[in-house]
Amino acid sequence: MKAIYLIKTGKAETAFDAREISVPVPEENQVLIKTEASGLNFADVMARLGMYKDAPPIPCVLGYELVGRVEKIGNAIKNLNVGQRVLTFTRFGAYAEYVVADFRGVVPISENMPAGVACALATQYCTAWYAAEEMTNLHENDHVLVNAAAGGVGIALVQMAKRKKCIVYGTCGSDEKIEFLKKIGVDFPINYLKKDFYEAIRNIRGKFGLDVVFDSVGGTNFKKGKNLLCHGGRIVGYGAAERVGGSGIFSTLSLAWNFGFFSPITLIMKSQAVIA
Repeated sequence: MKAIYLIKTGKAETAFDAREISVPVPEENQVLIKTEASGLNFADVMARLGMYKDAPPIPCVLGYELVGRVEKIGNAIKNLNVGQRVLTFTRFGAYAEYVVADFRGVVPISENMPAGVACALATQYCTAWYAAEEMTNLHENDHVLVNAAAGGVGIALVQMAKRKKCIVYGTCGSDEKIEFLKKIGVDFPINYLKKDFYEAIRNIRGKFGLDVVFDSVGGTNFKKGKNLLCHGGRIVGYGAAERVGGSGIFSTLSLAWNFGFFSPITLIMKSQAVIA
């Protein structure tokens, strides 16, 4: 079978190599799946750049999830059958024709569900659900900022916030994405390359601030988001995309410095929360 290996960090054009390898054999709690489609996440990009801590050592196969059909099942598995179409959370390894996965990350899906829709449910929508439903609780008329709102997790967070009838602010990096954010229901889309989102939201909200901020950028972006919180506000951080383009200890220190420094005392005084 073919598998796409990450053989070095850097540009996508030179970082990968397609290789012929043996079809893996599932252990008693594993499932062998023939791949129909695999997802592409920011974690894969970070791993390609050598900036993702949980990535396996090079050479390795990336890919956090896939849609496919069960080929074989381990002896201990009772809830899956050969031939079922499934969505599988792999946490790397999905860029291959056949993949073995822990049965706990395998979920049957319908025959007519588009592969792209199914793949989005794994890493992207699970991240958004955990951030919006487990880490905080959105209420009707909450003012909510979603950074990188046109990305996979960002779109999901917008949908979840609109489902709760929140007022949504969303940042993006182009006028084309501004139009997209309007279509998915963002009340106040902001092109951060043309406007400082902090100033733009301050002009809209004045002294009232935001109830919830979802931040995947980190660094300076996180600090601005935190400073936009009202009393009782919560900021949920789930990434540090600001670091992309840098590497090494100086990049790490710069990112940490840009996050800013704060004390639990300041959070207590305003009943605020910083959640990771």
